Amino acid sequence: MDQISKTDRSLKVKMCHGAKENYKLKLNGTLSYLILAILLLGTHNSFFCRAQNIRVTAGRIDSKMVDVMESPNEIIGASIFQIPNYFVWGASVVKGDDGKYHMLFSLWESGKEGGSFARDWVLQSKIGYAVSDYPDRDFEFQKIVLKGTRYHGDYSSWDAQMVHNPHIKKFNGKYYLYYIGSKDPGEQPKGSKGENLDQRSRVQQSLCIGVLEFESFENLLSGNFDRPKRPLLIPRTRVKSDHILNGSPIGTKAKPDNIIVVNPSVDYNPINQKYMLYFKGNVYEPEWKGVHGVAIGNNPNGPFRPLDSFVFDVRMPNGTLASTEDPFVWYSHKIQKFLAIVKDFSGRLTGHKKTLALLSSSDGIVWDLTKNPLFMERKLLLTDGSIIEVDRLERPQLLLNDEGIPQYLYAASALGNVNAKNDGSSFNVQIPLEVIVE
Repeated sequence: MDQISKTDRSLKVKMCHGAKENYKLKLNGTLSYLILAILLLGTHNSFFCRAQNIRVTAGRIDSKMVDVMESPNEIIGASIFQIPNYFVWGASVVKGDDGKYHMLFSLWESGKEGGSFARDWVLQSKIGYAVSDYPDRDFEFQKIVLKGTRYHGDYSSWDAQMVHNPHIKKFNGKYYLYYIGSKDPGEQPKGSKGENLDQRSRVQQSLCIGVLEFESFENLLSGNFDRPKRPLLIPRTRVKSDHILNGSPIGTKAKPDNIIVVNPSVDYNPINQKYMLYFKGNVYEPEWKGVHGVAIGNNPNGPFRPLDSFVFDVRMPNGTLASTEDPFVWYSHKIQKFLAIVKDFSGRLTGHKKTLALLSSSDGIVWDLTKNPLFMERKLLLTDGSIIEVDRLERPQLLLNDEGIPQYLYAASALGNVNAKNDGSSFNVQIPLEVIVE
């Protein structure tokens, strides 16, 4: 596992602790004033003030390693959800009124000529449905429940090309399936900043968030729901120096919902009695980074109003935002705080690259790292007690108990670098959790 230097993080933790101790410094001269100024700034952006001590231990999953001839994933078991001839990715699970566990997940065909994981999730992704009597194993694929409207002859809808990254919630007796979708706006005019974009880039830059509302899973399976004619949330800025669709005017300041809005996570805020929709956008500083914002609404199906402030805004040593993605956000009644898991690309949050980080917030807007910010490494504990390291463990979604304490983690995974592959070697894993709140 890649280790990140803890010098800066440790320093900021100490400064934050010092700030809480009313700046009890015994320094003289200009240096003391400089350090005091840094401390005061640290209290304004107190990301490194460890707010909550939560320890998470991953349990064993029902799985074992096998030869590649038996499975392209080289892993099988009741806790490994995979489908032959498909890539399987992020999954979200809810317990239904029937006592069963209902899974919505992303999938797309593998083996297409010229295709790859990285290319085809953007162009071909669909949403499937599976069900189990257990929360952590034996999910059985039933059918594809949502795909781009182009399959029905409609190429103009906002989600005509693809649908992806489902997030299922239940509010006030109804189910809400949040997802992302996109369409291909077509080749761009000569001389525009988007004239050289290929189809994948055009579709990727058109990603928005939508929501389906339905009464029961019987209704979902039978198609008894109204598909949204418009996105739930769209970007307000499109700031990028080149290779951009419909770029914002020069001098525009990028907002959190820049270029795209994806990876929705929604929960009810009992403090202000509003619904909080968290999302990811993209910024370029000049390299790509995933950033996050929050939109607020009175109802789970919107409308939602995005705030201008960034959330989960951990900073790199040079002051730029650390890159994160795949938020899962919820309110815990036991802890009486909001909690969030994000993928930590750089290792700035956890000290380990591409792991899952844990944050907390009192209001859902200003966030701190927890005392133990490493929620989970990229490792799986198999049935026989052996541990394997995977290349991808992301799109975290949780099943919570009534107090808002995580019980099970659902994560998209792949053993090796899957981007260039076309063999269906990705899966969703269901992981039991032991959580201790101190």
